[in-house]
Amino acid sequence: MIVRNENCGVGLGGGGKWFRGFGSLIRRKQVDSVHARRRAQLARKLSAVDLVGIGVGATIGAGVYILIGTVAREQAGPALVISLLIAGIAAGLSAFCYAELACRCPSAGSAYHYTYICIGEGVAWLVGWSLILEYTIGASAVARGITPNLALFFGGEENLPLFLARHTLPGLGIVVDPCAAALILLVTVLLCLGIKESSMAQSIVTTVNVGVMLFIILVGGYLGFKSGWVGYELSSGYFPYGVNGMFAGSAIVFFSYIGFDSVSSTAEEVKNPQRDLPIGISTALTICCLLYMLVAAVIVGLVPYYELNPDTPISSAFSSYGMEWAVYIITTGAVTALFSSLLGSVLPQPRVFMAMARDGLLPPFFSDIHKGTQIPLKSTIVTGVFAATLAFFMDVSQLAGMVSVGTLLAFTTVAVSVLIIRYVPPDEVPIPSSLLSSVDQLLGHSGGHIGEDMEISPVDPAVYCEDSHLHDKSEALLKHPLIIKEVTKDEQNEKSRRKLAAWTIAFLCIGILIVTSAASADWSSRILQITVCGMGGVVLLCSVIVLACIKQDDRSHSFGHSGGFACPFVPFLPSACILINTYLLIDLGVDTWLRVSVWLLIGVLIYLFYGRTHSSLLHAIYVPSAYADEIHRSQAIHIA
Repeated sequence: MIVRNENCGVGLGGGGKWFRGFGSLIRRKQVDSVHARRRAQLARKLSAVDLVGIGVGATIGAGVYILIGTVAREQAGPALVISLLIAGIAAGLSAFCYAELACRCPSAGSAYHYTYICIGEGVAWLVGWSLILEYTIGASAVARGITPNLALFFGGEENLPLFLARHTLPGLGIVVDPCAAALILLVTVLLCLGIKESSMAQSIVTTVNVGVMLFIILVGGYLGFKSGWVGYELSSGYFPYGVNGMFAGSAIVFFSYIGFDSVSSTAEEVKNPQRDLPIGISTALTICCLLYMLVAAVIVGLVPYYELNPDTPISSAFSSYGMEWAVYIITTGAVTALFSSLLGSVLPQPRVFMAMARDGLLPPFFSDIHKGTQIPLKSTIVTGVFAATLAFFMDVSQLAGMVSVGTLLAFTTVAVSVLIIRYVPPDEVPIPSSLLSSVDQLLGHSGGHIGEDMEISPVDPAVYCEDSHLHDKSEALLKHPLIIKEVTKDEQNEKSRRKLAAWTIAFLCIGILIVTSAASADWSSRILQITVCGMGGVVLLCSVIVLACIKQDDRSHSFGHSGGFACPFVPFLPSACILINTYLLIDLGVDTWLRVSVWLLIGVLIYLFYGRTHSSLLHAIYVPSAYADEIHRSQAIHIA
């Protein structure tokens, strides 16, 4: 039996130390199971209805009240409805991947958790660290956006109460926003009451927002039929900017669908995750897509697209029909949309902190769960206060592009994780080094082998491990007369299949990176772009074809918690998901990536000096999955 220590490296001379450092980046944790370390659990109180409320509330922000005007005027025209449909389908690809992984691995942490299980600790850290940035800046930006909308009820910002109005600090030129900070603190208090209470508040606010959108659809539809839909009777036709403009609009409105991933962050708090998580994710995204399309269809039909006000498209469209009073209803919808989006931004952040702290990558302070409310109370308070402070002192609107990095990176790694689970699911399980005595005892009782059909092979501890404590135990393990069973032809074929699948997935990602980088390289010549893009396309196409021909791993059906949703059209759907999200990531622009690089560099330093050395897998021993149950059973008998 191969026993591998994750804190050890394989290699000779100075190369072994380098490999050990690299090994920490690719170590993977086990899906939570009956053998997972005992710890306090979050309260399982959420139903499918609660998840739909969380998903719709987190997804529908004030963007629909503003963004449709800008996209219709500058990119899509009346074809905005099709742009929204295409963007919804693209978001649906990620939703399918999330639904499968949320069922298989129903624990807090969302994309960070899935990436840690399937890809490795290094990438998981970057995903988790990027999500922290996304939720923090996202919450601060949304809170700052509520103030001017709320001021409309008071007749303008100058009429806001003094304790809510924005002020400029003398001598510093910093504009502070007490209203934004107060709103984040209010949301934090709601979240501290418990997950059921906060989800109920989310559902109430979301219901008001959806009610306003239905008002826009119904009343706007009545006005449209009465006036003859003047917005569609244009000489320029339905595609004034052509098909390219329609797709350009899709790339912009795609970010209006970001938020459904908040549902997966509550996986550990769902009563029946295998059933309710797919329902919650898919239903929330479907509702959002339908509402977006219906609102857009009404607004671009009421007013010619070039006459839409880019700042207040819906209000101006109703005002053109003499319904100025509707601005108060629409503003109510915008405020409730922002508030529900704020809840959706603050809710997942402490759960990501908690998941990372559970794995030892952050201080254990963040993993504490309150016994009464059964939520990560300390993490919720800390993240809420930090976001409130940021919203109070900083105008983060110029950093809004950084929010997209965390989401798109998470979408990409989740799709890659689906491919890994289907073709090369992890076949080794990490166990504490303290269980080496159980392995030793188990081998002794089995006469040197576990089962007649399992291969056992010796490992040289002197080469494989420098940890003296583990070295001694590994030597003791090797004193038994190990029986080396000849590898059967089926086992050899399976090893070859896994190796081919792993390399194909790697080449698939490389091909996508080449294609998207070339497509976004506006600075290069057209010929060079086409050449490089064609080369990457060949690699991408060949990789997809090979994966389609390779048999999926039989163990993928039982990996994690079986019996839930399965992503369809693998490998085509995850590959398309990776392609779309990678293109959007690269297309964010140099300025955004420079800002994100600073944050990621801070994260790398924290990981190198704390996370890597405090990881719960630091001294983990990896054994084949087939032996894990017997090892734990032997340990239980030994303790008894």
